[in-house]
Amino acid sequence: MEKLFDSHAHYYDSRFAREFGSADALLASLFDESVAAIVNIGTDVENSHGVVAEAARWQNMYATVGIHPGDGERIADIDGALAELRALLGTAETRARDKIVALGEIGLDYHYDDTDREKQAYIFEAQLKMAEEQGIPVVIHDREAHGDTFAAICRHPRVTGVFHSYSGSAEMARDLVRRGWYVSFSGVVTFKNAPKVSEAAAAVPLDRLLIETDAPYLAPVPFRGQLNHSGYARYTAEKLAEIHGITTDEMVKITRENAERLFGITL
Repeated sequence: MEKLFDSHAHYYDSRFAREFGSADALLASLFDESVAAIVNIGTDVENSHGVVAEAARWQNMYATVGIHPGDGERIADIDGALAELRALLGTAETRARDKIVALGEIGLDYHYDDTDREKQAYIFEAQLKMAEEQGIPVVIHDREAHGDTFAAICRHPRVTGVFHSYSGSAEMARDLVRRGWYVSFSGVVTFKNAPKVSEAAAAVPLDRLLIETDAPYLAPVPFRGQLNHSGYARYTAEKLAEIHGITTDEMVKITRENAERLFGITL
């Protein structure tokens, strides 16, 4: 059985500590049995330091650092936080040492509308500029903000990366692929009430697909509503394989190779 590459997870999340005491035993089992690699995602400066430290403890865990649109609201000194993020990104040499493979997750989120949109846009724009300067891929969070998110990435045509847990249209997915982006799908693609996500997945060519869990969130059917982990990514792979008419192992292998290429990883 081919081993999976979970391109987006949050193993510093407190739910793992509450459920397991520590994610260590779970991660050891996953890496041993079914998971080739995990990208652990930062959402603010503090936990970005944490995911870097966590990645250092596991051979095939990697880190991203960034400020999530929903986390920006509670930051009093935005410019100070951005300066700290820039220092954490460092240079290509320090990123290789620290296993930092992307800037993210960054973007826009209009779902709850509880974070000032101008503040979100300022933080997003600053991080896109940072990625452009550093030549590093980005991990995009886009929730019910498709038009503004797309407009922002179009202002930075030299920046590419991945739209995580994609929820946009098939048409937008095709346009992203034409612009050099990857598109990642989570357990949502297995939900019966998410046909548009399946339509978008069908529109993405195999060489631009990624698989993720967004653990501990968005567990696929038949575990919907439960704590998610990287072992459940295989259910997402099965659904994507069905959509594209290939075997699950073929989908796992293709998406693993795609993730390696995007993040500059050789397993």
